[in-house]
Amino acid sequence: MSETPSITERALQIWHAGVKAVDSEALVRNAIQVTDNELTICGHSIPIHDQKKLLVVGAGKAGSGMAAGVEAAVKGSLLEKQLLGWVNVPADCVRPLERIHLHAARPASLNEPTAKGVFGSKQILQQISSLSPDDICLVLISGGGSALLPAPLPPVTLEDKQAVTRLLMSSGASIQELNCVRKQISEVKGGRLAEAATCGTLIALVISDVVGDPLEFIASGPTVADTSTPDEAAEILKRLVKDPQQVPATVWEVLENNRKPSSELKKSYQTRVINQIIGSNATALAAAKQTALELGYEIYSMGSENEGIAAEIGVELAEVCLEFYAGRGPIMRPACVLSGGEPIVDLSSTQNPGKGGRNQEVVLAAMQRLWNEEISNVCILSGGTDGEDGPTDAAGGILDTTILQQAYTLQLDPDAFLKEHNSYPCLAACNGLLKTGATQTNVMDLRVALVQ
Repeated sequence: MSETPSITERALQIWHAGVKAVDSEALVRNAIQVTDNELTICGHSIPIHDQKKLLVVGAGKAGSGMAAGVEAAVKGSLLEKQLLGWVNVPADCVRPLERIHLHAARPASLNEPTAKGVFGSKQILQQISSLSPDDICLVLISGGGSALLPAPLPPVTLEDKQAVTRLLMSSGASIQELNCVRKQISEVKGGRLAEAATCGTLIALVISDVVGDPLEFIASGPTVADTSTPDEAAEILKRLVKDPQQVPATVWEVLENNRKPSSELKKSYQTRVINQIIGSNATALAAAKQTALELGYEIYSMGSENEGIAAEIGVELAEVCLEFYAGRGPIMRPACVLSGGEPIVDLSSTQNPGKGGRNQEVVLAAMQRLWNEEISNVCILSGGTDGEDGPTDAAGGILDTTILQQAYTLQLDPDAFLKEHNSYPCLAACNGLLKTGATQTNVMDLRVALVQ
């Protein structure tokens, strides 16, 4: 007779079901249908013939799986021999494919633009600008694409762009604020990749990692007309960076020289540009809910658009669990609380921030809130669906009664670790890290809390 799964095993099962639902290869494969005469992508049909080239380019943490999905979808068709491509991905996502080259544009767990990323972006620009009007371009976009598709607008250098990215991230910039600045100093972001294309039809398949799924913010919208302005980017930098002189002079120069908002993709000829979202946090949340229902839980969903401060999200999750544990919640036990979105960690609150990520900080804050509570049969799990949480090898963290007891035994002080944003060593010491490796998808974070 098999043993009954523990509460933590059930939480993991629910979380993994959510991640599986946004498997990048399956999402792309299901979006593409090919017949002898026609290519259909998300309902958009394009006639095909022997001479038509299908170029696949893109960038993102889900790029490897997405590219594999394209190859699987066209295998055995007329288009298979016409397929070629280049996609920038993290180093740990590189694998051999038959027709599409996967380029290691940055090391694993380093979410910053690199020289290899710039090289890959230039290759993509060269290929996309060498197409004929009869050709088709398929752009694969997913979370992490901003850092994986760097093409600084001269005279901005890679080092300048890295410095600005670090400044904004350490100042608690939202993804929207970060992308606004990135777009204004890039040759590809803010629709400029689509502007460079010389094909007749360009279709972007997008896996969203941004709250609300706004196309222009996902990977900084390389195929979407930019609605932000250089003035807005300058305002963000002035507001978030305490010392404006820390911002490279070249960045201020580009923002000053390009104070002309772009309301549409400027092309000298007609190219049909189609952007299609094929997966999002809501997709993962729905699958997690279905699995939780099958396991016998009542569901309390906090939705897929939760932002704010990571530590506050953790406290809120713990408070909800305490309410359900006491029988005061809107649903009865056994209860499953689901939450999606992407909070931030404001590192400016300490001069020497430690090691961790937003999901680990969520769990550490929940640990602090539950530290003196008499509670059992509760599990709180928070994980990045991409398998990465900050500059660490963990996807996030887990808290259950055993982990909490281990923290007690080791006399860990969650408050002290929280003040230094040092969640990783604390959770590592009490076996509270969630490690999955790269999942090759990315739809922000998924949180699962169970109360038996």
